[in-house]
This record gives sequence, C-alpha cells and structure tokens, in this order.
Amino acid sequence: MAEEATGGAADQELPRTAWGAPDLSGVWDFRTITPLERPGNLADKEFLTDEEAEKFEAQTLQRLNFDNRAGAARFDLEQAYNAFWWDWGDELTADKRTSLIVDPPNGKIPPITEEEKEAQARRRNEPRPVRLRVRIGSPAYGPEDLGLSERCILGFNAGPPMVPSAYNNNVQIFQSEDSVALLVEMIHDVRIVPLDGRPQLDDGIRQWIGSSRGRWEGDTLVVETTNFTDKTPSFSGLVGGSMGTGLTLHLVERFTRIDEGTLLYEFTIDDPHTFSQPWTAALPMKLNDSSLYEYACHEGNYGMRNLLSGARAQERKAAATEGP
Repeated sequence: MAEEATGGAADQELPRTAWGAPDLSGVWDFRTITPLERPGNLADKEFLTDEEAEKFEAQTLQRLNFDNRAGAARFDLEQAYNAFWWDWGDELTADKRTSLIVDPPNGKIPPITEEEKEAQARRRNEPRPVRLRVRIGSPAYGPEDLGLSERCILGFNAGPPMVPSAYNNNVQIFQSEDSVALLVEMIHDVRIVPLDGRPQLDDGIRQWIGSSRGRWEGDTLVVETTNFTDKTPSFSGLVGGSMGTGLTLHLVERFTRIDEGTLLYEFTIDDPHTFSQPWTAALPMKLNDSSLYEYACHEGNYGMRNLLSGARAQERKAAATEGP
C-alpha cells in the first residue's frame, strides 16, 4: 500500500534519529484535492490517467474558487472568506488515486449499522451535544449549539484522524526515545504518544482527542487511540453528518517515512457499533520547510460572538414582526 499511495518511490536510505528510529520529525503538509470518498461518477475507477487527472483538478479548483461571484448576495456573504484564505491544495496525490479511502476497494465509507441508524434518529431529537466539526444552520441559542471547530475545541482537519480540509493542513512531529508528539496546526491540538509500553487509561477516563499509545513495527510508527469522549463522533467530515460516538471508536494510525520528503499517513476506523466493517484511508504528507505558527483560535474567535449576536438580532426582528 505504501508504494501505491506515493507513486512508487524507490528504496533509499532514510533519515534516522540518534537512537536509530526512523526520523519522522518536521512539519508535514497534508493538503490535497483528492477526495476522502470516491465520487459517484468514478465508481469503478481507482486511478486517473494524466489527462483525466488534469481535467479533474481543473474542475475541482473551479468549484473551490471562492472568488467566483456567481451566487446570490447572501451566499457571497455567508461563504465568509475569499480565495486568499482557503488552502485546500491544488493537486491530487502523486498516484492520482480517486479517493483517500483504500479499503473497502470501492473507496467509500462503509454503510452504517442498524444500531447507528437508530442512534441517529434519536440524535435528531436530541441535538446536544453537537458532534459536528462545523454545524451549518445552527439555531445558536448558545455556544453549545455550534460545531466543535467553531467552539475552538477540535479543528475540522485535526482529527484524530487527520483528514485534509479547508486550511491549516499541517502537522509537526517531535520525537524522543520514549514518546512522540503530534502538533496539528489547526486550533491547538497536541497529542503526546507514549512509546514505553504503558497500559491504556482506565475506560472511565475520556478525552477530546482520546488516549494514544504507540509502538514501532519495523520502520512504521503505529499509534492506537481509544478513550474518546461521547461528545465527539466516531467520524465526521467537514460539514457532513457525524457518525457514531467516540465511546466506541478504536483508531489505528500508521506513519511511514517513504523518502526524504514523503511521510505516508494511514488510518483505520474500527467501530463495529457504527460501521458495517473497518475502513482505511492513506494520505501521503509532504515535508514542509516552513515553520508552524500558532493558531490562536479562542483569542481571535470573534465569529462566535458574531454568530450569537446575529441570532439574537434575528429573534428580536421576528418578535417585532409577530407583534404582541
């Protein structure tokens, strides 16, 4: 899978730490316009030809061009940022794969279970806690009604697992002999992954980004994470519906340095309460020679105040229209 996901990089001597482990340190860029799931019109096509890839990239970049003023005035306002602020990336992965999901072979998130269908029906009547990273059309009665990223709790691409999104698609990795730290640019998330064989936390201790334990399997760093809170989903896209609950999520991530400038990141979602089978995505990350800067979400979260004050203004207008 590693060779396929990076376009078949040749074997070479890779950087190692002073203690002999593969050197994964640095800032890694995971921007790409390769979609997580395979588009319906490419259902039977795992890879694109050069010509098809060029066309797909052009169409995708046009769709993501937020300087396009073709919509109504309200849409133009609500899209918030112009193209300067978005950073989706501008190309597919090197192998021109049509989805980041590599298993199941159809490139799709597996169907949800009957148990999850029933749970989703209940959650529609009980909207809190909001598990979505971004919630469109929130009533905004209070901060609790807004998405996790809007509340500066979890970034919409920070994971875990990490999935490319609108901007800040970078992670910085720090290493020591007995631990690895994963600093995601989006918001403020830092995961400390012990490598010393310590046991997992007690099941009663739940955390926003779960509890991670790591080990080396050859030259691949394997990180297993459990103990997520029920305030997060088993998986959620940027604005898509949340699926499952973090209580039942078992996440396995693999980090393999393929060459001097490429780190293959793979993750497997294993949650039999939510999905009919485990599923895996593979994402080549590129070494970034730039520094990672602080994303001070809470300090600059004027959007939260504006969303709430705007909702109150709409309520006052509605009340005045209705009259006594």
